[in-house]
Amino acid sequence: MSSIIILGIESSCDDTSASVISDGILLSNVTANQSVHANFGGVVPELASRAHQQNIIPVVHEALRLANVQKTDLNAIAFTRGPGLLGSLMVGTSFAKGFAQALNIPLIDVNHLQAHVLAHFIKLDISDLDKPEFPFLCLLVSGGNSQIILVRSYNEMEVIGQTIDDAAGEAFDKCAKVMGLPYPGGPHIDRLAKTGNPKAFTFNKPQIPEYNYSFSGLKTSFLYMLRDKTKENPNFITENLNDICASIQSTVVDILMNKLKKASIDFKINQIALAGGVSANSALRQAFYDYEKKYSWKVFIPPFEFTTDNAAMIAITGHFKYLDNQFCKMNEVPYSRVTNQF
Repeated sequence: MSSIIILGIESSCDDTSASVISDGILLSNVTANQSVHANFGGVVPELASRAHQQNIIPVVHEALRLANVQKTDLNAIAFTRGPGLLGSLMVGTSFAKGFAQALNIPLIDVNHLQAHVLAHFIKLDISDLDKPEFPFLCLLVSGGNSQIILVRSYNEMEVIGQTIDDAAGEAFDKCAKVMGLPYPGGPHIDRLAKTGNPKAFTFNKPQIPEYNYSFSGLKTSFLYMLRDKTKENPNFITENLNDICASIQSTVVDILMNKLKKASIDFKINQIALAGGVSANSALRQAFYDYEKKYSWKVFIPPFEFTTDNAAMIAITGHFKYLDNQFCKMNEVPYSRVTNQF
């Protein structure tokens, strides 16, 4: 039986990525980043879509070369259909459609958030078998999403809790910007927090029903604290930067983990996975390991290369959908938002 080889294409935001997976095993994963957005303190959609147009052909070419795969070897092309920036998604969608038509192979549309969850099933080699068992809970945290997802199977996922305002990554970035840290701020807060005292300052932890999150109250209490402290001492931020970062990071992690623990108890599930860009945060990763020991969880934390937007997660999702003959029509269009069901 011949191998099933999937080309994945990811272009939902500001990373252009292409990946090749054969029978679930990763052969290549190439990503072109866009540094231009750092000058604006956030992603500029028009600049992002233009950069995708420049990057997508060389990125796909390099992914095929590194995988030692010819385009005629491909069984299908999987692409991110949404959610994301429409201009960016249009570039990946249009390329995928054209490439699939030229090769006369199936096209597979992928939900970006579902792909983050399924990144845990990417195999680095044939012996890579330590994967979550269904059902499991996945905490998906990124710049745009903070969700607890009940994963019953690869194609049956339900969002049981999510943020009602800012996402965790967005809260990090906004707090970092106020302190004068570069964009994206999350990694800078993480780095500075390593030598700070997480109990130095106390911030608001909003009490939201069920498994939902809110980070606006935290952000407001953070801003008020800085306002009051800098009135007393104009150099307050500079003199206490590490402690401030450690405290804000500790608060965000506590908010995330408390709701995740509640969901684990209520649903009687101890298979717990982490996904999304904020899953690279060292304090959050450590909290997962601490909870694993304390509450007998079995935790799954992705390698760093699969935490941010990447095409490997698109390709593995495409692999599963290919096995079920779930293909996409050529007239399907990208979407910017999704509902609570994948």
